[in-house]
Amino acid sequence: MQRDDMVTAMTDIMANFTNYLGKHLPDDIMAKLGQLRSAEEKPLAKVVYDSMFENLAQADALDRPCCQDTGVIQFFIKAGADFPLLSDVREILDEAVRRATRAAPLRHNAVEIFEEKNTGNNTGERIPWIDWEIVPNDSGIHLDVYMAGGGCSLPGQGKTLMPAAGYEGVVQFVFDVMTSYGVNACPPLLVGIGIGGSIEVAANLSKKALFRPIGSRHPDPRGAEMERLIEDGLNEIGIGPQGVSGTDSVMGVHIEKAARHPSTISVAVSVGCWAHRRGAIRINADMSYEILSHKGVTL
Repeated sequence: MQRDDMVTAMTDIMANFTNYLGKHLPDDIMAKLGQLRSAEEKPLAKVVYDSMFENLAQADALDRPCCQDTGVIQFFIKAGADFPLLSDVREILDEAVRRATRAAPLRHNAVEIFEEKNTGNNTGERIPWIDWEIVPNDSGIHLDVYMAGGGCSLPGQGKTLMPAAGYEGVVQFVFDVMTSYGVNACPPLLVGIGIGGSIEVAANLSKKALFRPIGSRHPDPRGAEMERLIEDGLNEIGIGPQGVSGTDSVMGVHIEKAARHPSTISVAVSVGCWAHRRGAIRINADMSYEILSHKGVTL
């Protein structure tokens, strides 16, 4: 395949995938919502869950986004150092977002700073956002695609604590955030927590935590236990679906960490709403692809 043909192929794949994500939730989110609906005991909360699933069915039937806020498009990439289109990825993803915006259609959510002008196509300065990791000895590319809505992950919060605050301080911050604005983010929520030595590291990790599959646990047993305890505690609050109160408040709690300086411990929280529109896809050097988040789907 010639290079121009490869660029066209990858643009088509990513435009169609981004379009699809606005209308269909990933498999693990759908399974978890079904589990929470089955476990729900409060009548009003059950009605809310039923309306969520009716909304998703209508989005599929009408081929329309399942939430009016289709968010800012963000790409978190693990790119093989030998991927043949490495230099073209920014151009490809910009065009894919422009095409998905027209086709889906997606709401226009890119407003240029200072100009206060909406670009009208969901692209702008550094938007769509691209976070890069380069993977040695790999010729493919893995993309986590996220529609970051204005009520959920975009209002994430972070704080740098003095080390004496310890992990108790981390937990306190998480609960302060979740009880102060969590209802605004359309629960039940997926909670991403980043812990590191500076605020930008913690913030980045908190967003990446949202891409882990629901039900997964941190590989460090102490991290896994912290996830479980925070999840149990947040569910005890009883925020419920859409904040009407209910049996559970969250779909899960995921923690990602980085080694820190002895003098600081930073924590950040990002949340995904019930309509957690994220997807994972791997594209190989020959432009074949595998959708990892929505099994059995072809574009």
